[in-house]
Amino acid sequence: MDLLQLRYFQAVARYEHISRAAEELRVAQPSLSRAIARLEADLGSALFDRQGRRIRLNQYGTIFLRHVDRALSELDDGRRAVREARDTGLGRVSVASETLLTITPLLGSFRAAHPRADVRLFQSNAEDMDRRLRAREVDFCVASQPLTGANLESVELAREEVLLAVPHGHRLEGRESVTIREIADEPFVTTRVGHWQRALLDRLFASEGLTPLVSCEGDEPAASQDMISAGLGIGLIPSVSRRVGSHARVPVAWVRVDAPDCLRVLTLVWNRETHLSEAALKFREFTIARPFETHHLPGPARRTVPPGPTR
Repeated sequence: MDLLQLRYFQAVARYEHISRAAEELRVAQPSLSRAIARLEADLGSALFDRQGRRIRLNQYGTIFLRHVDRALSELDDGRRAVREARDTGLGRVSVASETLLTITPLLGSFRAAHPRADVRLFQSNAEDMDRRLRAREVDFCVASQPLTGANLESVELAREEVLLAVPHGHRLEGRESVTIREIADEPFVTTRVGHWQRALLDRLFASEGLTPLVSCEGDEPAASQDMISAGLGIGLIPSVSRRVGSHARVPVAWVRVDAPDCLRVLTLVWNRETHLSEAALKFREFTIARPFETHHLPGPARRTVPPGPTR
């Protein structure tokens, strides 16, 4: 058993697909299959159930994967700690966010305050955020949906009202507010399942025993307002979009939704088992201390996290 075999096993376990794992690892499929077979022989147990070309992690593979994830994460943290000690900068902080529009002002302000920090940004949905945090691929997530995985810590940053955007000339233009039942037959522009806008839309309609009519769905939430303006449907848009970036120039009409929970709650989430660089610690302190640039609504007090160990 060697480190390379463990890396190979981790990738195959994640995808449960030899060819996809081989593509990520940039190795030939036969070589990857042989490495997994040697690992199984060394352990004396199959780690995958095989049915033709399909493979599934079995109970022994699931047990082994937990230990492999921890071992490889510790090694990665060790490399990172040595690199940070060697470098003269603050180190790296990596952040995942569901929408780049939300996180851009925050990262810009942080970089201005800490120019020596190496900042990396990833766009991810909730499922990918959870995976990245567990795999220690990112230090923090700025999430619009609850992330509840093991070892995750979070602090609420802000909450903002979510409005209904409609194209100009629409029958609802000029209305102060609408109920969910009043828009039950309207086509919606939204994101794919997994993004917060779709989760909110589905939840609001489910509370009324309804299912939304989706006319357009995609992976880039920031594009929704442009499609609404073009007349492709109506959609739920956070109120910050009325004031931030290019969206302030996209012509739509705004209507409030008569639902008490039609809002977005932003949280900063991290894995308490992950080593945090000096840059990451400063980012957490910076983010919690400053008002987040959204339209705030009354809500729970922000729970501050005192400076502590890097784990």
